[in-house]
Amino acid sequence: MSEYIFKLPDLGEGTVESEIGEWNVKVGDRIAEDAVVGTMMTDKAAVELNSPVSGTVLSLAGEPGDMIPVGAPLVVFETDDVPMAQAVNATEAEAAATSHAKPATRAAAQARHNGRAITSPAIRRRAKEAGIDLSAIPGSGGGGRILKKDFEQFLKSRHGGKTATPAVAARARTEEIKIIGLRRIIAERMAETNREVPHFSYVEEVDVTELEALRQHLNSKNADPVGRMTLLPFIGLALVHALKEFPQCNTTHDKERNVLLRHMAVHLGIATQTPEGLKVPVVKNAHDRTIVDLSQEIRRVSEAARSGTANKDELSGSTITITSLGKLGGIASTPIINLPEVAIIGVNKAVERPVVIDGQVAVRLMMNLSSSFDHRFVDGYDAAAMIQRIRDLLEHPATLFME
Repeated sequence: MSEYIFKLPDLGEGTVESEIGEWNVKVGDRIAEDAVVGTMMTDKAAVELNSPVSGTVLSLAGEPGDMIPVGAPLVVFETDDVPMAQAVNATEAEAAATSHAKPATRAAAQARHNGRAITSPAIRRRAKEAGIDLSAIPGSGGGGRILKKDFEQFLKSRHGGKTATPAVAARARTEEIKIIGLRRIIAERMAETNREVPHFSYVEEVDVTELEALRQHLNSKNADPVGRMTLLPFIGLALVHALKEFPQCNTTHDKERNVLLRHMAVHLGIATQTPEGLKVPVVKNAHDRTIVDLSQEIRRVSEAARSGTANKDELSGSTITITSLGKLGGIASTPIINLPEVAIIGVNKAVERPVVIDGQVAVRLMMNLSSSFDHRFVDGYDAAAMIQRIRDLLEHPATLFME
């Protein structure tokens, strides 16, 4: 028997540390080589890690949400036969694990030995509020760690299935949600963008009556409902045309070198709501695509993002982003720029409204474009002029297909 320390590998793209997303194993599990031990979160994607050996899990480096440096111990295994080049003795494994990761089993055992139950700060606070001695609660986690389910079960059994007081009941109905994974990344990026970027927002009204008629006509020719187009690919095509005249909006800011990268290709980010939070899959080379191809690729990358199957390349490299709330689009919005880009186009819902045309009131399908620009690099005049160019293209949809 010997111990093998599986250290966090370099996950690429200059990553120096990674966040634990979830564990697929627990202390005491016997797993085979190549089995998935857990998921680590990078700024771009969730990466599954496979065990390099077969063995029994002795300890895990932390809990979901904890940050682990590249090269630090992640999982310690007890193995039957490990190549000499990979083997470490128990003393070295314990020293490395203790100094870098504070594995659950050792930490729990030490805490129990010192007479202090091992659990999370949130559960410790709830126990104090409810007047509960944590040492009376049997923990099902590694080394006797008290998990949330253990505390909830004890609280329930303590009062015969019911809480004793309304105050305790109210606390029991409060769920503490740790900010981890994609939600943490979203929060950090939004805060960074708000701190660094002076947003200039511009809203323009667009008459999409003719465009909607064209869309419905094209969809009527398509017997497959899956292949039917929304307004989004038309807006994407209009944006591609407009960027030829306003290339300063198809730019990313390299903060480290303090330079602007003006892109000839249009890699279109599509802000997509997923069960894990907001993701921005990318339609690469949107400038080279037909309206049908653009529609299909928007659908493909969006579905990949929602299902969690999108790879790193599909979730990175955008040069400008379109964001839409669909039917919930409201009248106007102030979208946050997707760094390091300098512009984002927000799409609001289309609704019928009375408008005056040539002195006559008519019912038209109207939609607002609510867009934001990095005012450090895009002047207000250019931002407004680009959105007005998009408006003209959408209001006269035949021009979308003209060179």
